[in-house]
This record gives sequence, structure tokens and C-alpha cells, in this order.
Amino acid sequence: MILQEKLLPYRIFLGSASPRRQILLQELGIKFVTLNVANVEEIFPPELPLEEVPSYLASLKAKAYYPQLNHGDILITADTIVICENTLLGKPENEGHATEMLKFLSGKEHRVITGVTISNLSHSLTFSATTSVFFRVLTDEEIAFYLENFKPFDKAGAYGIQEWIGYVGIERIEGSYFNVMGLPVQRLYGELLNFVSSLK
Repeated sequence: MILQEKLLPYRIFLGSASPRRQILLQELGIKFVTLNVANVEEIFPPELPLEEVPSYLASLKAKAYYPQLNHGDILITADTIVICENTLLGKPENEGHATEMLKFLSGKEHRVITGVTISNLSHSLTFSATTSVFFRVLTDEEIAFYLENFKPFDKAGAYGIQEWIGYVGIERIEGSYFNVMGLPVQRLYGELLNFVSSLK
């Protein structure tokens, strides 16, 4: 039985305002409803290893949505970060901050980590996926053009791999392309199968 058939008895909710995550979940063939954005302060313990931050925040987001769930509902939440030279890059605060981020990433390898939590009112499963991304050296003009025309201020690391900067600036990746967009859909498919099976 494929995942779509196994999910029929359940209502699926996505707790995310990200249009990329919504598109990716649609392309996975899952029928879902996007919940109103929960007010979550994305703060994590300072001693937490950077690699564990996305999973921690995905789980934190899930708990904020629980009051909107009923029994029989399944919730998906996620958080994506960028790590470069042991520095965590989230969403830029403004255009100047975005410029700094892209200049920092220019010519380097960085890791994109997405944490995902699948949960209902009684069970929870959290996992993460990591993709290594290699940028060529970007010119100041290329960075300025990208920021002016694409305004990636809602994206971790101040860029979207599916946008112009990905076409001209990314030399290669190691891992899931869709993970860099914000949702490791192949891994999510398998984990959803496991989660639903555990409910029986």
C-alpha cells in the first residue's frame, strides 16, 4: 500500500508558512491543510550542538500547533538552517544582513540541515537531513542583483537553490536537493510510512 492510501483515515496538517514546503508536500501527492502560523519564539539552548538545532525547533513548533489538532490528525513541522564554518545562518534580518551572508558563503562549502517533526496528540517522531552545498565565488554585482530581484529574506542563508543564484552560483551538492529547498521529501515519505504504521 502506498503512502497516500495509508493516510486516507487521517487529516494531514502542515505547520509552515513556507510556500516551498507547501509545494513540495503537494508534489509528494499528499493532501493536507496549512495551519495558521503559530507564534513560536525560535530560541534554543546555547549548549545545543548546531546540527541538532533544526530538530529542536521543528519539535518546538509542533507543540505550538497542538491546540489546533484533534485526535486522528497528523501534523508536519520543519525548520531549516545553514551552517558554514561552524556558524549558524538563519533568515536574514534585512538586505544588509543578507549581503553579509552571501559574501560569507561565497566560494565555500556549507551544510543545509532540515529538521522535521511528524506528530499527533500522542506520538511524535523527529528526524533531520543534511545536504552539503558548494558555492563558487560570487561577485558583489551578482549578490546585489540577486537580492534586488529575488528578495530571499524569508530563506535560511539568504538564498533559494531553486532561484537564479542556484543556477549561476552553486557548483554541486551532496545530498538531497529538496532538502535545501526546505523539506527532504524522500526521507519524509519513508518516515510518514513508519509513523502511520506505528499508529496501528
